[in-house]
Order: sequence, then structure tokens, then C-alpha cells
Amino acid sequence: MRQNIPNTSRKNNKYIYRFLCEVFLTMIATGIFYVNWYEFASINNQTGHLLGLGNLGMATGIYVILYLIFGKWLHAFTIGVERKANILAGQVLTLFLLDFIEIFISCAITGQFRFFSEFLTIYAVMFLIQACINCLLSVPMVNIYRRLFPPLSVIEIYGEYQNQLCEKMNTIHYKYHIEKSISYSEDEAQIRTDISGYDAVLLNDLPAHMKNKLLKICFETGKRVYYAPKISDIIVKNSEELNLLDTPLFLNRNNGITPVQRFIKRTFDIVLSTASLIVLSPLMLITAIAIHAEDGGPVFYKQERVTIRGRRFMIIKFRSMIVDAEKDGRPRPAGEKDDRITKVGSFIRATRIDELPQLINILKGDMSIVGPRPERWEHVEMYTEQIPEFVLRSKMKGGLTGYAQVYGKYNTTALDKLKLDLLYITNYSFLLDIQIIFETIKILVQKESTEGFSEDASNKMHDIDL
Repeated sequence: MRQNIPNTSRKNNKYIYRFLCEVFLTMIATGIFYVNWYEFASINNQTGHLLGLGNLGMATGIYVILYLIFGKWLHAFTIGVERKANILAGQVLTLFLLDFIEIFISCAITGQFRFFSEFLTIYAVMFLIQACINCLLSVPMVNIYRRLFPPLSVIEIYGEYQNQLCEKMNTIHYKYHIEKSISYSEDEAQIRTDISGYDAVLLNDLPAHMKNKLLKICFETGKRVYYAPKISDIIVKNSEELNLLDTPLFLNRNNGITPVQRFIKRTFDIVLSTASLIVLSPLMLITAIAIHAEDGGPVFYKQERVTIRGRRFMIIKFRSMIVDAEKDGRPRPAGEKDDRITKVGSFIRATRIDELPQLINILKGDMSIVGPRPERWEHVEMYTEQIPEFVLRSKMKGGLTGYAQVYGKYNTTALDKLKLDLLYITNYSFLLDIQIIFETIKILVQKESTEGFSEDASNKMHDIDL
């Protein structure tokens, strides 16, 4: 057991280091912007007002504020917290979004929209330079962080049911190292003694009363604590605090999204799916030709799925497997090395191109851009038998992407998918939809998000405490 007790200064140093990295990356991006703006103003300063301190300060100030807002929103500054790929993708998306918006802001500041094409060229080059420099800087920043701050030593307090949470946490070796495991049935005095020598505590699938008790102990002793939420925890997370009495009250309305939110969501679905179909039509045409050319079979594959309120519909995808891949009538999810997947299918599955025809489902109203992934009816029945709460996913229309797709994997268990989807359903907002869309772009660079099922993963369920 580790004997050195974690000190506050070490924790504070982490935050200071991240803050300094954030400041430095902001200075680099803003400095490049300032140089480009100053050069543009010097060339086009016919009226003498573009180089004034007011315009220079306004343009630079707006850039800094938006860069920080978008960067935090897209996790571009999570040095030492997230994977390098996530941070790099966050930086690229932040700079792309900001530089695109800045074209219109710059036109507004100058009062001359005739400069639009010029700003477009300037900011396109600027984006490439900023993205390259900030990404090149972010990698050593992460490496330095990992050398300065070793992974947290964690003690696990486990319950009665086996799971893979410890193994999952240990895969993030630069953040966590689970050094000891003890049962929740240990004496409280012994538990207090054991956790004192570790940086953090992992409460792994404990009965509710014990989890509550140990959470209080961790709060009392100032220990960082991790735990996987129960379904009830997720529902309570969205509670509204009421101060009507001298007793605290929490309110859960449980009404789902409002009519206004539904209208905004549907309008957004129509606009984005239509625009995407137009822009991506050349890619979809090439994909269709490649699929048909490989084996002469049909281009599209239709399959019955379940969406809001249990309604069934036929989902449309590019065919990525051989014809009659399920001719025996039994649903079989694709494995990691499935010989039914064609050569073209392997590529379009890895790049998510096989999902593009679902834009037609979205336009028809069967699906939404963002929502719980629509499951096959057979899987819904199977999972619902073992997890009755699985039907709660049907409170929202099925989506092309969603919380579980972004933060889970293809082979994430049904229970974990349910919890992720409920986090989305109970915390829905239009801004959350936008964030998930950007997060979806980020995960395209992550191999693990496309991992297939192991041989029996789709049917294996553990006896678990919900």
C-alpha cells in the first residue's frame, strides 16, 4: 500500500500547469490572428480607422473570448485529462469554428462585406498555421504533464457483482493505477485506514446504502471518489432545487422535451440533413458504385429498428456485408474480424460512410440527427427482459449519433449504453445536440469507437444492481 498521503499542493500544481498551457495556446492562436489582422488593416486602411486601437483591441478581444469559450466547450485545453487525439481534435475544431465565425465578425468590424473573399483566404491559411502549431505544442505539453504528475493511486471498494470497471480504468494508465481492492463488507474502521494511503477511491457497484455511507466518508476525509451511477442517480442528476420550505426539496418534472424544443430539434434535423445530402451526394454516389462493382449486389441495406415510443421503421444503410449475411434469420452483430464484411464494407464501416443514407431516415422523420441509437427489435426485447429500464430510451427519437455513440464504443454493454442515453435524455438541450455533433467529428479519429463485438458480447449480460 502507498504510504505517502496526497498533498493539496500537488493537486493545485496540476491546475496551475493546465492553466499555463491554456494561456500559452491562447497567446499563440491570438498572436497569429493579430498579425494577420494587422497586415490586412495596413493594406486596406484607406479610411484610417482599421489600425485604430479600438478596432485592433475589439478584434483581438473578441478572438480571445471566443477561443476560450469554444476551446473549453470542445475540450481543447484538457491537458493531462483526455487522450492526445481528443485534445488535438478539440484544438482543430475550435480553431476551425472560430476562424469561420471570425470571417463574419471581421466583416462586421470593418463594415465592408466586400472583404469577405479576402478574409476567407486569409483565415483559411491562418487556420492551417494555427492548427499545426497548437497541435505540435499540445503533444509535448501532455507528455510533460504525464512526467510531472504520475497517475493517481486508487483503491477499489467492490460489491457483490463482477464487472470490468477496474480493467477499463487501468487502460488509462497515465491517469489511474488501481493498486488495491477491498470488499465493502470490511469493517468501517479498516476501510478508513485503507483509503487513507491512496489518492482516490473507486466505489464499484455497491448497494445504495453502502455507496451513500462511503461517499460521506470520502467527503469527510477529502478523498477524491469515483463511482458508476445507478439509473436513479442519472434521473436525480437533472433535479431542480426548490427553496419553498425549510427542508431542501428536489423536483424532477419528467415531462420530456417541450413542444418548442421538439420544433427546434425537428427544424434543425430537416435543415442539416438536407444540406448534408446535397454536400455529400458525390461521396454517396462513389460509394454506391464501389459497393455494386465489388459483388454486383444491392447498394443499400434495410433493417427494422425501433425509435420513439417503440415505433418500428426501416433504417437505410450502405451495404457493408455480403448479400444474405443473415439468411438464417438470426440477428448477428458484426464481430471485430467478421468474414461477412466486404472489402468496401470494411472501409465504409471504419469511416462511418455506411451510415450516411440514414440522412434520408432523418428527413422522413424516422430519426433525428442526435438521439439514442435505434436498436433492432430483437435486441430491444432481449435487453428489456434483463433490464426493464431499457425501454426508457424510447422517450426520445432514435439518432444518427448520440451520447452513447460519442462516449461509448460499438461493443459497450447494453446497461452502459442505457445510462449514457439517459444522461442525454434527462439533460437535453439544443446546445447539447451541437456539442455531440462536434464530439462525433472528434471520435472519427479513435479506433476504439469502431471496435466490433466479441463473439458473445451481444448476448452476455451480468446480474447487476441497477
